[in-house]
Amino acid sequence: MSAFAVGEEQSMAIFEQTIMVRWADLDPNGHVRHSVYYDYGAQVRINYLHQQGCSLGWMFRNRIGPVLFREEAKFYREVNSGDELVVDMCLSGLSADYRKWSIRHQICREGKLCASLDLDGAWLDLRARTIMVPPQEIMAQFDNLERTDDFKVIASGNRH
Repeated sequence: MSAFAVGEEQSMAIFEQTIMVRWADLDPNGHVRHSVYYDYGAQVRINYLHQQGCSLGWMFRNRIGPVLFREEAKFYREVNSGDELVVDMCLSGLSADYRKWSIRHQICREGKLCASLDLDGAWLDLRARTIMVPPQEIMAQFDNLERTDDFKVIASGNRH
């Protein structure tokens, strides 16, 4: 088990990535399609894990993958083609055994919040098709993520 105790204070860093809005991201009104915001969040999450050594190949070899239970977006400002966005990633919840987690992404343009994504998920054993305690490598990556101000401990019963 990880040396991190849920709720314990330690130094962590916000992970963020810059994304340029593409023409293909737009709806007929010239705005970013709502589903693209979810794609931005997914790309940032996978890039974070990849940069930490837990790439898609690593997940495949270890027969583990993320599964989402809930994903919710809130939109605050219009985003258009050519905009440069900064998408961050913070942990907003975690179960003591690391099986379940909540992540918040904030999507900003020039320092102003344009949208936020909140999602709940867990680690899926790809063989048994059940929620599992992740390997130490993933626990370590979640230990290093910045926590939101409203971070909560998630109950880790057998139901999601």
